Amino acid sequence: MKLFADTASIQEIEKLLSLGVVQGVTTNPSLLSKEPKADFHQHIQKIADLCKDHNLSVPLSVEVFAIDPKKMIDQAKEIFEKIDYENLNIKIPVGFDELHTIHELSNLGIPVNCTCCFTETQMQLAALSGARYVSLFYNRLRDAGGDPLEALKRTRNFIDSQMLPCEIIAGSIRNPYDIADAWSAGSHIVTAGFSVIEKATLHNKTDESIQGFLNDFEAWIK
Repeated sequence: MKLFADTASIQEIEKLLSLGVVQGVTTNPSLLSKEPKADFHQHIQKIADLCKDHNLSVPLSVEVFAIDPKKMIDQAKEIFEKIDYENLNIKIPVGFDELHTIHELSNLGIPVNCTCCFTETQMQLAALSGARYVSLFYNRLRDAGGDPLEALKRTRNFIDSQMLPCEIIAGSIRNPYDIADAWSAGSHIVTAGFSVIEKATLHNKTDESIQGFLNDFEAWIK
């Protein structure tokens, strides 16, 4: 079970990599839009270089922003060629024609992270088409009345039974407990934002306990 950082912020990625708790980075166009305006490829290269600076070769997922499946292939090739990083993955949204895109890119040796999945069937088909990762929008599925835990369990069983070289990523994570729940349901990976990962280390009883230890020790040491 692995934890990825879901952010395009150089500062957040640097901090999280320094903690030693994340084993990958995922980005998307919305996350990039929150950063200061910059050249797309240069910004992604900065993230890749940051991973190298930490002597890591963690998976880095970068999403295409083309809509036409054929243009997605050209854009994926361009990103893969321009970014100097050995563990680069291209995010392709799930869809009928997009399965061909995933299959073609996979055959070209370009690892694909199939994103925007809301059902186990979407993830299963993407895995069959050659996706290296399939990403479930965990809390967005719950918002739509679905059961993300069941979707993760059934997809994990399918991937394991077929012995497919594909891992499940649970994204759209809003709460610290979602991380543990997704892992328990069979997700190989959870990708979460900086604030969620930070909150996962906090609990009011932890602060209360630490303060109690310090108060007791202070009374004793006098």
